[in-house]
Amino acid sequence: MGIRPLFRKRLTATVAVCLLCLLHATAADDPTLTKEQIKEFLLTAKIVGVKQASKGITGTKRLTLSDGKLTHDASYQSIDENKTSKQMANGRTELNFVDSYKYNIAAYTLAEMLGIEDMLPVYVERKYEGTPGSLSWWLPVKMDEADRVKQKVAVPDSDAWNNQMYRVRVFDELVYDTDANLTNVVIGEDWKIWRIDFSRGFRLNKELKDSNDLVRCDRHLLEKLRTLDGNQLAEKTKRYLTKDAVKAVMARRDKIVARFEQLISEKGEAAVLY
Repeated sequence: MGIRPLFRKRLTATVAVCLLCLLHATAADDPTLTKEQIKEFLLTAKIVGVKQASKGITGTKRLTLSDGKLTHDASYQSIDENKTSKQMANGRTELNFVDSYKYNIAAYTLAEMLGIEDMLPVYVERKYEGTPGSLSWWLPVKMDEADRVKQKVAVPDSDAWNNQMYRVRVFDELVYDTDANLTNVVIGEDWKIWRIDFSRGFRLNKELKDSNDLVRCDRHLLEKLRTLDGNQLAEKTKRYLTKDAVKAVMARRDKIVARFEQLISEKGEAAVLY
């Protein structure tokens, strides 16, 4: 029915679940726009409505935006927490804990550099009631991966599904999100996958979370990883990532590339790349 679940940790309610509301935008409110048009809309459209997200623990809001022609919802997240240490729900203590909306924007910027931004909703930075936060395009989703697994819903095309999930795995290793879970993988009506909510990503660990999760890779993504420039990444994300966070991303990039090069040497390119 598909590859094994992407994340092993227990499922937790996260702010990302706010994107899973059953109230979808109407067809008239969900036109085909370029990412640049979506960015412009998110940055400039008037906020005409607001409601608290039905789920989540960080005060996320669902904003309704309109530019007079188009009306569409967006998810606003303003969490920006920094602590020297924090005890997590599972009893683990994390040092230099950060939970920040800035990482959503950094993740989208990184995805753009790798040519996989279609795997994420568009994220921009915008103030609401004077407080800066990340604003993301509201997605037309029918369920998250946690629900799919729980309900034992079979995917209609396992090859297409797996190829999407392979990309998600690679990106998750790169951003090192300590709160990644199955609710962060949301599914559209056409079985398109989006990866959402990176507010606890970009840890300073230079090792991979689990290299065994890396078994296949989109050949174009691997080439983009090989040529990813740390200086460019630092420049594009300087408002959102520290220099040490960028160095950690690049160190993990090196290990991801090395992992796939090893697999290619062992199994052949056709068995690893698609």
